[in-house]
Amino acid sequence: MGLRNLIVVLGDQLNQDSSAFDGFDPDQDLVWMAEVDSESTHIWTHKMRIALFLAAMRHFRAELERASLRVEFRRIDDPRNAHSLGVELERSIAGLKPQKVILTEPGEHRVRIELENACVEARVPLEIRPDRHFLCSVEKFRKWAEGRKELRMEFFYRVMRVDYNVLMEGTQPIGGKWNYDPENRGSFGKAGPLHVPAPVTFAPDAITAEVLQLVNSRFATHPGSCDGFDYPVTREQALLALGDFIANRLAAFGEFQDAMWTGEELLFHSRLSAALNLKLLDPREVIRAAVQAFEGGRANLAATEGFVRQILGWREYVRGVYWTLMPEYASRNGLQALEKLPGFFWTGETDMRCLAEAIGQTLRTGYAHHIQRLMVTGLFALLYGVDPKEVHQWYLSVYVDAVEWVELPNTLGMSQYADGGVMASKPYCASGKYIQRMSNYCAGCKYDPAEATGAKACPFTTLYWDFLLRHEQRLQKNQRLKMQLRNLDRLDAGRRKAIQVHAAQVRERYQ
Repeated sequence: MGLRNLIVVLGDQLNQDSSAFDGFDPDQDLVWMAEVDSESTHIWTHKMRIALFLAAMRHFRAELERASLRVEFRRIDDPRNAHSLGVELERSIAGLKPQKVILTEPGEHRVRIELENACVEARVPLEIRPDRHFLCSVEKFRKWAEGRKELRMEFFYRVMRVDYNVLMEGTQPIGGKWNYDPENRGSFGKAGPLHVPAPVTFAPDAITAEVLQLVNSRFATHPGSCDGFDYPVTREQALLALGDFIANRLAAFGEFQDAMWTGEELLFHSRLSAALNLKLLDPREVIRAAVQAFEGGRANLAATEGFVRQILGWREYVRGVYWTLMPEYASRNGLQALEKLPGFFWTGETDMRCLAEAIGQTLRTGYAHHIQRLMVTGLFALLYGVDPKEVHQWYLSVYVDAVEWVELPNTLGMSQYADGGVMASKPYCASGKYIQRMSNYCAGCKYDPAEATGAKACPFTTLYWDFLLRHEQRLQKNQRLKMQLRNLDRLDAGRRKAIQVHAAQVRERYQ
């Protein structure tokens, strides 16, 4: 019997309940997976990220074969590998001669186009199926977004809460409020976090160990390290990681989700995003576990709602933004930022302690929590005026959970305000005082966050005032920046000039 369907499974589609498997017949159908260099070299990808994808893919292949599914799997170290998804798919189509190729919606526009073109070249029909891993389809989001100039997550999130009856009493939110942001902005006292439970970790098995050795040799010049790799790479491990977070860190997550502390890489965050984005976890089960913890009295409403909002709100929302506005969205640069990304982003070697902490941690582990990304690395890039495309490529490169559908809108829209306010109601600009308030990073740093000029001036503070000066006219109509622009009005001409001169010196120093 000839081959009926070739089922393409990408590295971030590692779920057996995927729509691609609907109607699968092991006698007529075949699963196709390929590891290729180009997925790690089109951007200069972190070793830890490469290792996570390859290890998870190889474990999923083993899982499929245990379930008696036939798998055509091209290893990255196969000497016949052309190291292009499109070319490898064309070759397999030519050899296997399937009647049709089936694919669940990819998570990246580039990959979708590459695979579509491969099927056109091979003259075989391609069926792209909806990705039901997500609660909101692309079509549903587009209908919600239609006619809106600004796509505010808060309003989308409320629709999702109602539609899926999450933390609701009838048509109203439990507790009477839709979100608990004011209660979720706590910082630690001078003593710091007193007790942070260590997360469950996963020692590499034989499959993962082989991948780590391969990555260290094949991608030796890539950033970061594979040392200490302990991420979940199977569904069973991902479920253990979910249970660990719910039991040990969710209760404190709400209050301290914006806090930072030296030497504390995880604090009370979940570190589940990579498992979710690889589809080892389903967002419904993650939301359900958090809500059950609240209902059982193991987490308060503020912590539970804050976590649920990240899954049911932000995660679904950014995917909708991505697929509604791509491919044009990727080239937006609303603030006309043109500076090069400073070299220390690739080394962590900088005299700014907050950036040394956040970037150093990122290069070691491939992980940083959302405030480290938004209000340390992202904030510096915004104030410095880095070209948003370079910022996007860095984030996509260095974080293990980075898949473009989630990373690009968060970086370009939320962090860099490059979409002109489609996502964010204002630029997330702040001085070094914010970092001082939310962390102990400033303690012992050579710079003073209260100073904008002079030998001890904090580069964040200098660049913050310079940012407002550069974009003063552009931001005049933004009501949420009224207070900050009013403070700017109090600076006389001499003070403005001094800040601009010092900002130029900062840029020269970190080029």
